[in-house]
Amino acid sequence: MKRMTSDLHEAVLVIAREAGDAIMAIYGDSFDVTHKADASPLTAADLAAHRVIMEGLKRLTPEWPVLSEEEADIPWSVRAGWHTYWLVDPLDGTREFIKRNGEFTVNIALIEQNEPIFGVVHAPVTGELWHAELGRHAYRRRGQVDEQLRTRAPAKAPLKVAASRSHRDARTESVLQRMGDIQEVSLGSSLKFCRIAEGSLDVYPRFGPTSEWDTAAAQCVLEAAGGALLAPDGRAFRYNRRETLLNGDFIALGDPSLPWRRWLEDDALEQTA
Repeated sequence: MKRMTSDLHEAVLVIAREAGDAIMAIYGDSFDVTHKADASPLTAADLAAHRVIMEGLKRLTPEWPVLSEEEADIPWSVRAGWHTYWLVDPLDGTREFIKRNGEFTVNIALIEQNEPIFGVVHAPVTGELWHAELGRHAYRRRGQVDEQLRTRAPAKAPLKVAASRSHRDARTESVLQRMGDIQEVSLGSSLKFCRIAEGSLDVYPRFGPTSEWDTAAAQCVLEAAGGALLAPDGRAFRYNRRETLLNGDFIALGDPSLPWRRWLEDDALEQTA
């Protein structure tokens, strides 16, 4: 496994903040919303952050390709040969950005052999920044001060369960009922993973489409803090293994010893991760 130098680590955090600044320059003004072929929304802020990140990463590591949500039409025949690459969501939570509720992030992950080995998640509105490397600690940075993160384990009832503001379905409701005594918290974007990593939330179940750039950076932070991101069959999440860039269903846990398999006991939840 590659080890990032401290200079490279810090340089990527700077890029994430610069992308956040580009987003905030648009956030306070009026902006147009268009839609992509899959009907997901797109704004000038998505594109501005994309440009900042692409230029920054290509300058830092020209030898590593970059896969961004806003430049994702890279053929599988090319991607299949990648060993190490950047996986980027310039603005995770565009719907939250449009609603102006502040619950959106900048996500940058470094993937090696299908596994996230570095991740940074930046919340432009609050200025918070979560970052981690595989096999090392996870941190939340406020200003220039890093605080080491640990998930809440053992987790005790009532479990604090994250739910998406923009995506809910009958399967999610069924699983929430099986959990029993819970405190449900609505939250957007990768912030759900980060709050689990810092111990203020316990579980985030997601049944429905997400893309690989939605989860990779936050997965690294969560796992470095002691948590896990699992497919319903118990496999750890991995990346760039198939032509599609869509994730399967998953459950994010702060305490991996929780009885999550019992919560997912339903034939309707079977999927291929």
